[in-house]
Amino acid sequence: MGNLLNLITPLHTSTKREYLPRMLDDKVQCMLKAKEYEFDYWDGDRRYGYGGYRYLQGYWTPVAEGLIERYGLKQGSRILDVGCGKGFLLYELHKLGMEVCGFDVSRHALAEARPEIRSNLFLREAEKPFPYADEEFDLVISVNSLHNLPVFNLKKALGEMERVGRNKYLCVESFRNEQELFNLQCWALTCESFFSNEEWEWLFNEFGYSGDYEFIYFE
Repeated sequence: MGNLLNLITPLHTSTKREYLPRMLDDKVQCMLKAKEYEFDYWDGDRRYGYGGYRYLQGYWTPVAEGLIERYGLKQGSRILDVGCGKGFLLYELHKLGMEVCGFDVSRHALAEARPEIRSNLFLREAEKPFPYADEEFDLVISVNSLHNLPVFNLKKALGEMERVGRNKYLCVESFRNEQELFNLQCWALTCESFFSNEEWEWLFNEFGYSGDYEFIYFE
């Protein structure tokens, strides 16, 4: 297992959240709509997901630069994003000279990707075998996606990340205490794997994941 990093957390903590209103807002129906992962989840009402997930100039730049520095990436280094969504992080990496590709389960998200990289993105589920050779990528990443898999599919996705990437980094939702667990349960619409940070680390070891990782918390 790799190291605990701090790349996404500054972005995550910059957003304010009201947990109880989310839980009390017909949450089961909102979860069902969110798990379609289409327009309502990305660009519909906030009760279904992001409430409008748009490209913001420079927002993902610090994360892209952090990844390049952490893994010593050079011009033309190959990066795969598992659960890439609209690919905004990949676009920033592309602008910095990386060769990028990614996949997601959302047709809407892929259609909304920046035109410069849209042809490098495709529709696929993370638990299915990746269509790549062993160690084909200099870096494989997954940001706030893998916690949406049940644990038996999580094992498959982690195994494929391990197989195709020389380096790996992922970020998932987690909790350190009962308050953070409650907040996560209130807020999450699509999460299937609710694990503490210690449980995640145990799973990484159990499933043979050797890459770096990060946890976001709902404080």
